[in-house]
Amino acid sequence: MSRGALLVLADGRFPAGGHAHSGGAEAAVRAGRVTGAASLEDFCRGRLHTTGLVAAALAAAAAAGADPGVLDEAADARTPSPALRAAGRRLGRQLTRAARAVWPSGELDAIARSFPKGAHQPVVLGVTARAAGLGAADAAYCAAYESVSGPAVAVVRLLGLDPFDATAVLARLAPETDAVVEAAVDAAGRVAGEGVDVLPAASAPLLEVSAQAHAGWGVRLFAT
Repeated sequence: MSRGALLVLADGRFPAGGHAHSGGAEAAVRAGRVTGAASLEDFCRGRLHTTGLVAAALAAAAAAGADPGVLDEAADARTPSPALRAAGRRLGRQLTRAARAVWPSGELDAIARSFPKGAHQPVVLGVTARAAGLGAADAAYCAAYESVSGPAVAVVRLLGLDPFDATAVLARLAPETDAVVEAAVDAAGRVAGEGVDVLPAASAPLLEVSAQAHAGWGVRLFAT
């Protein structure tokens, strides 16, 4: 494992476009479901065990060498919201651009050719991890952590939440993040023998519905 590459890929400053997305936190704040650190923790926990688990498993499977095209179809099937599917592909396209500049790779070039509008971000993340010399667990950790760190950072901006409180939320979720990554890697390891149907398909209906409403807002701070 290249720990330096892992640090680069997991760095919030990596130009993959994630800073423009709140992961549903903006809609949750407006609806009054996230009002402070305690409700942020509940929101992030829900994301971690649904969206985060699915993304981590897809990323782990891609890092382990599963067919990106098949995984992209699996990601589509696990993302009912058209707004989130479009956002996932935009993020995937941006990540592909950044990753090809940092870790030139034939597999990343193939992603760019095969998906001109972008493959789903977790799939690209897994292929990027391979290009960087990382493994399935590394890719899963990046995906799982991103699923909670994005909303936490967004709520700091949206509510003026103390950054120390937001960071404490992420620290308290660390053991659950470990468990999610373990489940994701286990599922990814079974894809070669059993197919993509073994990957988690945990649902977060409220996130999907909120994403569609958020996409129609005339004024918003975040893209999602």
